[in-house]
Amino acid sequence: MPGNWHPRLLRPETRWLAAFILPFAILFAAFAVYPVAFCLWLGADSALYGELFANPRYPTVVLNTVLFAGLGVGLTMLLALLLSGYFTGGGRWRRMILAVFILSWAMPALPAFLSLHWMFIGYGGFMNSMLDHLLGIEGPIWFDNWGLALAINIGAYVWKWLPFWTVILMAGRTGIPKDLYDAAAVDGATMPACFRYITLPLLANLVLLCAMLATLWAVGDFTTTYFVSSGAPALTTEVLGTYGFRVGLTEGHPGLGIAAMLTALPVLVLLVAALVRRLRTADIQL
Repeated sequence: MPGNWHPRLLRPETRWLAAFILPFAILFAAFAVYPVAFCLWLGADSALYGELFANPRYPTVVLNTVLFAGLGVGLTMLLALLLSGYFTGGGRWRRMILAVFILSWAMPALPAFLSLHWMFIGYGGFMNSMLDHLLGIEGPIWFDNWGLALAINIGAYVWKWLPFWTVILMAGRTGIPKDLYDAAAVDGATMPACFRYITLPLLANLVLLCAMLATLWAVGDFTTTYFVSSGAPALTTEVLGTYGFRVGLTEGHPGLGIAAMLTALPVLVLLVAALVRRLRTADIQL
């Protein structure tokens, strides 16, 4: 047997490969596999779902989550599509406005949402004070009404995420050849016609992918509702994220809190599958 022979597992290249792969494998198992597996284990008891579905608050939580994600993402994508066209037009003033506009997304969420909370807190809030001083009218108690409180949560979500998606769609617009617009202008096409027949078809795939990704984040959103309305009035504007947090940690029933979040898992799995499939087949202009 040759003196320099080593078993396969003791070869230098094998040891180097293990030295590079093992740390990543351990980190992946610790921070990706374990949390997911532990959550699935906590929510595996079928009795938890019977208790959850029997709770009269749960249907309201689901409705709030659907409205929050659906309206929030829909409004965000619509406004981002329109604003991306405005800011792509160029000009020094537009660049200055864009820089200020992006600050709402760049700043930390906690102080931003707490500021919005105190803006609408009631008679002493900034909004009602402005209504009183400027118009001489008495504003409502915003967080004492389910519709107003939910609308403020949705508005806060749109305000926070609109700059981010606007910049993404601006990047998509830069990939559209300018020659298409020049040719359309020669043919006498108006701006709405150019938007309908050039911009929208070429950005459709990107807008769809952004909407799907934003929906994934919005369904599990916790920060907006927790810090803006805190579930007011009387926890009727809670979404799945805040409901699972309250039940699992505040009320000390982690299994039920995890089960509440896991009820959104089938929708999230379908969204992820559709997103991955779309990414493989879509031709995105960037």
